[in-house]
Parts: sequence; structure tokens; C-alpha cells
Amino acid sequence: MYRQHYGLHSQPFELTPDSQTLFLSESYQEALAVLRYGVLSNKGFLVLTGGIGTGKTTLINVLAKSLDCPGYLCILSNPTLEIADFYYYLAAQLDLSFDGNKARFLLHFAKLIEDCQKQASKILLILDEAQAVPVALLEEVRFLANLSPEAQTVLSIFLIGQPELLEHLAIDRLLPLRQRIAIRYHIDPLSREDTGQYILFRLDKAGAQRRQIFTEKAIGLIHQATGGNPRLINILCDSALLSGFVSDTLLIDEKIIQRCVDELCIPGDEKTFYLPGKEQWGSTLWLGIVIVVVIAEAIGVYIAYRNDWIQKLWQHIVSFRF
Repeated sequence: MYRQHYGLHSQPFELTPDSQTLFLSESYQEALAVLRYGVLSNKGFLVLTGGIGTGKTTLINVLAKSLDCPGYLCILSNPTLEIADFYYYLAAQLDLSFDGNKARFLLHFAKLIEDCQKQASKILLILDEAQAVPVALLEEVRFLANLSPEAQTVLSIFLIGQPELLEHLAIDRLLPLRQRIAIRYHIDPLSREDTGQYILFRLDKAGAQRRQIFTEKAIGLIHQATGGNPRLINILCDSALLSGFVSDTLLIDEKIIQRCVDELCIPGDEKTFYLPGKEQWGSTLWLGIVIVVVIAEAIGVYIAYRNDWIQKLWQHIVSFRF
């Protein structure tokens, strides 16, 4: 709707995960390197965590396209499957058959692992949204890794999820699985500098002829309102571009960002699109003034005590009265 207004050939802030628009900040570069290392170095279980909207699924897509080792890739995006459904899905992804007989499937799976070892190929199983995977299913996944000695050099299992995944794995029943986790990495939100670079990166990918569509103050507010979360940045920037188009302006300033935050923010929600209001800033300012005054008075009393000014003043008052 606003592409022609800003001279863009595509939507710069689409929400659909796209490996072509992954901005590789330092944290994302490290995460991608860790994922690759987990596969190529036969580390078995790997845990990757990150907040909602931090780009975990996009990282998985990039990893899938960048791996140059032969083998099988199975990505499970629905974490609430029943165990039988899981084996059926896994079998379909690995070109095996599953007729409901688990023992028969495990025999076929063990033969596949043996063949992969001979051919120097890999099997990568990725469980996305793993914080919601039932404990029983996680145990089944661990059993697959214990199926044969060859599995340790062939099968890699990645658990990708929100930070709650660590709490999910902490239960006593999953201790055997925790002891198999060789690598754990957490994706940090974008910094203030990375937020600015991310916005420019997305605009460049969309064919922007002008880089200064967002002012520096606007970018600062975007980072403050989103906490550096890429998904929230996309939503807020898209809303701001639409607002700028409606207002017939080519420059997105802090006033537009503040207006968009007010429109997007749900009352009582201070975790998404949140900026302190004027009243809160005023309260903070007064609190700061009070603190400064109290500290100044305390310093004055301390100096007076060190120089015996208080005692001399008291003696002067006593002599004056008597």
C-alpha cells in the first residue's frame, strides 16, 4: 500500500520467516555457527533458546539451506503430536514406513543409521517450540539417540524453544536427557545499534533508495518500545510506514513512532510496544530531584561533622543563650 510512496519494491517488514532477510547480528552469527558446529561435530543434543519473535525459526531455515553435508533433515514444528503420530511423521521425513508397529520402525531406523554411517551422512532432527513438547515424547526422542552406538556419530537432535524450555527440561524425569545436552545457546535481543542496522538492512532488501526514512530519535524509540525484538520491530516499523504514508510524509520521526506505540499497545501490557508516558517521566524526574537533595544534605552533614562545625555551632548557641 505504501511501497510506491517510499520507493520500495517489496514490503520491508514482513512477519513471515524468510532466510533472505535474516539480519546477522553478532548474537545471530554466533547462534548460526553453534548450530552448524552441533551438526558437523556430532554433538548429539543441542538446546537453542530465545524469546518470542527473536528469529529462531528463521535461523533454522538458514541452517537447512547452508548445510552442505548429505543426509536427512526432519523439522517438527508441531510439538503436541501423539507419540504414534510423531513416529509416523518421522518415518515419512526419513523415507521409512510406519504401520503403527514401533518395534518394526525402530529396526528400520537402526538400519538407516547404519547406512548413514557407512555413507558419511547425517540425520538432523529439529524440534521447534520444544518448550511445549510433552515429557513422554522427549523421552522417546532420547530413546532414538540411544538406539545404537552408531547414532552418536549420525544423529543430531536440536531442541529449539523459548526460555521456558530450560524449566521444562529441569524436571527430574528428564535428567537422562539433560545429561546428553552438549551445547546450549541463548539468542539475545538486538542492541540499540543493531536495531538501527536491522531497520536499514530490511529497507535495503526492499529496494529503498533513501536510507534515512527513520530518524535517529525514531530508531531509539523503536528499540526502547520493542526491547530489540525483531518481530516487534517489524510490526512497529510497518505501522509507522503506513502512518507516514497516510500523513503524506517521507520521514518517520519520534512523534509518529509514539503515536503508533499508543495505537498498538494493549492497556496493562508493559512487555510489548511499551514507552513510559509523560506522567511516568515526570514522576521519575521528581524522584531523581528528591534523591539528589537527600544525597546533598547527607554530604553536607558529613562535611560539617568532619570539620567540627556542628559542635562549634552548638557551643555558640549555648553561649548565646546563657
